[in-house]
Amino acid sequence: MANLSLRNIKKIYPHSEETKKPKKAKKGEEPAQEKKVNLQITDKGVVAVQEFSMEIQDKEFIVLVGPSGCGKSTTLRMIAGLEEITEGELYIGDRLVNDVAPKDRDIAMVFQNYALYPHMTVYDNMAFSLKLQKISKEEIDKRVREAAEILDITQYLKRKPKALSGGQRQRVAIGRAIVRNPQVFLMDEPLSNLDAKLRNQMRAEIIKLRSRINTTFIYVTHDQTEAMTLGDRIVIMKDGFIQQIGTPQEVFNHPYNLFVAGFIGSPQMNMFDAQLVKENGKYAVELGGVTVELSEEKQQALAANSVEPQAVVLGVRPEHIALADSGVSATVDVHEMMGSSIHLHVTAQGKDVVMVVSTMNMTGAQIASLTNGAEVQFAFGGNVCHLFDKETGINMEA
Repeated sequence: MANLSLRNIKKIYPHSEETKKPKKAKKGEEPAQEKKVNLQITDKGVVAVQEFSMEIQDKEFIVLVGPSGCGKSTTLRMIAGLEEITEGELYIGDRLVNDVAPKDRDIAMVFQNYALYPHMTVYDNMAFSLKLQKISKEEIDKRVREAAEILDITQYLKRKPKALSGGQRQRVAIGRAIVRNPQVFLMDEPLSNLDAKLRNQMRAEIIKLRSRINTTFIYVTHDQTEAMTLGDRIVIMKDGFIQQIGTPQEVFNHPYNLFVAGFIGSPQMNMFDAQLVKENGKYAVELGGVTVELSEEKQQALAANSVEPQAVVLGVRPEHIALADSGVSATVDVHEMMGSSIHLHVTAQGKDVVMVVSTMNMTGAQIASLTNGAEVQFAFGGNVCHLFDKETGINMEA
């Protein structure tokens, strides 16, 4: 097993001749529009990953998460050796591996599309890499059967991939990685091809697997639910930059900036234009004629940062907003019955706002009253407010 050290890792894709020259429009066609990208473009090329630095501990489960094109898969592929590192240093254990071939890095990777050999049985798919290493037949058989037992695929060892479901194929792909006893396990969106129910099942399987094989995991996903449930720590990326690194609870409770606040949590955090005020030495926020005094913890954080009263972006999560007899006025646009709760989409202060309203203590008449166009009021506590600078988007408590 091993710890990893990524020190100012950068990936730059050089300009090709095609990207340098704009394409000419064919006769009768509109001129080609230049694609807008948020990645930095330099004289050397397009910067896909910007100075990624992180220390990953032995047996830690790290999740890289972010929208498409943020650089998470590129980072994973640089760790695997499938992409060349443009700048920076990568250590696995105490060994610098920038120029070490993928096969010599002692890592195993599970891909999004399974990448199984269709003409081989499940047993042969799992045993293939061990045969290349010229490991004895007895040891190969032992490792394959142990991995199959862990993943509950022993009964499929004689089948070929085409006879398996998507979830079973993904287990085979994971099993093929397990048998190698790698120092580091890399997973690139392994569940994205599965339906919602299977994804939930496989997520639970990966959590169980992690406790049984005790190795370092680096997992890439664009699904923040996977990130929150699987990771010891989460790395949130955008446009090649790390936005925040922290435990699931840290990034949920203390998002570093507006991007993290909006990305982590489902439904996503509501954002309001509000005013931060100070009365009798206490901070409060004003929204829609309502003043909410902040909690003691937030008072101390803002005071420590010498924050002055000003216009702010106020973030409140949907589950932290409650219907009230008095508060901020809103108009119901859409209500979605989710069983134990209602997702209430309302318009308030010129913004679209989502509230998660529990139905546990509501009467049928109260639920029926939340129809489209209904006038309601909502409130929230000072302990659930997140305040962001209007210019920089950074959390004022950071």
